[in-house]
Order: sequence, then C-alpha cells, then structure tokens
Amino acid sequence: MKVFKFGGASVKDADGVKNLVSVLKLTGHENTMLVVSAMGKTTNAMEAVVKAYFDDKVNLGSVVLEVIDYHNAILSDLFDNDQHPIFKRIKLLFDEVQGFLTWNKSPNYNFVYDQVVGYGELVSTTIISAYLNEIGIENNWVDVRHLIKTNDSYRDTVVNWEKTQKNVLEQVDRKLLNITQGFLGSDDNNFTTTLGREGSDYTAAILAYCLNADSVTIWKDVPGVLNADPRYFKETQLLNKISYREAIELAFYGASVIHPKTLQPLQRKEIPLHVKSFISPKDPGTTVGKGVGIEPEVPCFILKKNQVLMKLSSLDFSFIVESSISELFKLFHEYKMKVDLIQNSAISFSVCVDNRFGRLEELLNILKSRFKVVCHEGVSLYTIRHFDANAIASLQNGHEVLLEQRGKETLQLVVK
Repeated sequence: MKVFKFGGASVKDADGVKNLVSVLKLTGHENTMLVVSAMGKTTNAMEAVVKAYFDDKVNLGSVVLEVIDYHNAILSDLFDNDQHPIFKRIKLLFDEVQGFLTWNKSPNYNFVYDQVVGYGELVSTTIISAYLNEIGIENNWVDVRHLIKTNDSYRDTVVNWEKTQKNVLEQVDRKLLNITQGFLGSDDNNFTTTLGREGSDYTAAILAYCLNADSVTIWKDVPGVLNADPRYFKETQLLNKISYREAIELAFYGASVIHPKTLQPLQRKEIPLHVKSFISPKDPGTTVGKGVGIEPEVPCFILKKNQVLMKLSSLDFSFIVESSISELFKLFHEYKMKVDLIQNSAISFSVCVDNRFGRLEELLNILKSRFKVVCHEGVSLYTIRHFDANAIASLQNGHEVLLEQRGKETLQLVVK
C-alpha cells in the first residue's frame, strides 16, 4: 500500500481538486491511502474563528460565514447540481462547529482550538471524497480520529502507538482507495486532538508505519526538497536524494518542506519518502531513504523568523550550573517554548526559542525574578548545513549577528 499526502495549497480551489484527480490517474490509486489537509488557508481561517470566540463574539458569526462561503464556492464549481447531497453534508459539519461554540463551557483555549480547527480537514476530505465518487473513482472516507489515538495535551499531542496500530489494522481496508484527514487524532474521551501545525505530513507517516506501506509521497507546490526556501533565497537547488539522518537534521533545524516528526516512524521501517510536485507530477522530485548524506552535496539554508533570543545571567555572578540549566528547561517545557539554539558560559546562558504559543511575557516575569535577562524579540535564526565560506558570507553581509554557533557540519546565526 502507498500513502499520498496532499497539503492545503494543492486543494485550495476546484481546479486543485481536479488536479488531485489527474495525479491519481497518472500514478494509479489502487491500494492507496490519501491524507488531505484543510483547503487553502482554511486552518488560518478556523484559527480566526477560535480567536473571535474568545475575544470578539460580536463578529464571530461573520468570521464563521467567511469559511462557509469559501467552501460553498468550491462546491458550486465542482458540482453542477446544488441539490447534490454533498451540500447538505457540508452544512451539517459547519452546524456542528456552530453548535460546539454555542454549548461549550470550557475556558481552555487549546481544547477549544482542537475541537474547532480540525473541521477544516473534515470538510475538505468530505468534499474530495464526494467528488471522486461523482466522477467514478470509488473511495472510502475514513475518520482519522477513529484511527490515531493520542493523549489529551491539546494542540501538541503525543501518539499512542499501540492503540493506533490496532485501530489501523482493524479499520483500514487496504484493497480500496481510502481518504482521510491529516493533522487530527482523538484522546481517550474521543475529543479531537491535533498533532501540531503542518501535522498532516506526520499523519501520513503514522499511517504508513502502521500499514507497513511501500512508500509515502508528499505532493507540494515545489519540485521537491530544495536546499533553501525560495520565498527567502534567490538561488535554490533541488536535492535529488537525502538520507533519513540528513533529512531529520534539516527538519529539526526548521526546514519547512518536511515536518520534524515525519521521518522518525518512516526510518524505523525504512519506508521511502518521496517529495514531488503536484504541478509537474512526472518529475522525479526528491527521495528520502536509507543512504549517506545528500545528493548533490551543497550548502542547505534554513530560516526561522520571529524568534526570541534571551541571554540569562545569574544575579550574583554565580556559575550557571546543572541545577540552573535543569530549572530553565523545566520552565521552557512548562511554557511550551521550542528551544532552537543554546549556548552557555560559566555565568551566562543564551537561548533562542520559538514563542509559538504566545506565552513569552509569562515566562519573562518568572525568569526576571531569578536571573538578569536581556531579551531580543523578532530575531531571525539562520542555519546552514554543510556550510562553506561563501555561504557564511552571504548571510553575514548586512546583518547584525547577535549570536553565532558553529559545529563541524552546521552553522547557526541569530540576526536582527
């Protein structure tokens, strides 16, 4: 069995859905599991719904209506008959969203987020499944929440592999074309959970692992894995082959093409990962698998914007020792700060973090009671794998470097 993952950009409109069909016809779709994200920027739009629910209830209805209208426009382009049952099914899904927002009593933002935002994937896969059936491609719509079981750490859950494996083996018919949602799971109380932003890639890997799949293909709007993000770097180069180890390194440092958690389950069973273009599906793309290094071997640039650099030093000039560092990492974990870089000396500790849950101010209040703190917000973290002199010079030119860390294969720079 093979697993295909299509992201939001690939199904952002009716033409995108039709192109997905073209890809399936070109590649074959027997014994296939499709993992599909929310359409276009729907996840952002659903996040706006959650924000309005907490902060702007007066305009909540209009924010929800924008999401409904967006999907109705796609439905009208795909289905000639506005009496087609799919219109009612999508309405019922959005009724569920509005019903939840009406009866919910939980003040837990992360819980509400997961119950609401996940409807983007439920709606997109319902539409695509209906369209495939309409044009004669029979498929089985699967609710991924019945497959992937997690803990209840909403927005950042941990997979229960044993329960998930059992569910997948019992509920997925490998002979069919199946379509399911990325990003989602459920806890023991059957509340929806999410695997983190861009978690659809991880979903594909989880299902591939449990199905002992032959391969996973992630369909993107780029030719494959590039040595830099073309949005930020002028000259980029396609990487034809990457080892699991190298891809994990790139993902860990923030390469946006592959979700950091995606590669680990694939590596354990040596399931190859292909990253290909849904615009030019005949092109070879990039293959990630067992092997050594990258081909071609060129510097790889990774940029993470809007990071926070903190320099902490003891108030009494005492040493920063194991107990201090342990205390700091407990705080980073508690306030959900992803640590991207650390550097310490005898009396200071510098750390670059991703304030993805917006809890920096709370954390700083605690840190300032225990340490002298210098904080730089809105900085950029550049990472170069397989750096050379030219690569370093290209980044240092015109930038104020706040912190530099260099290893044998990797250079990291924090710049204003």
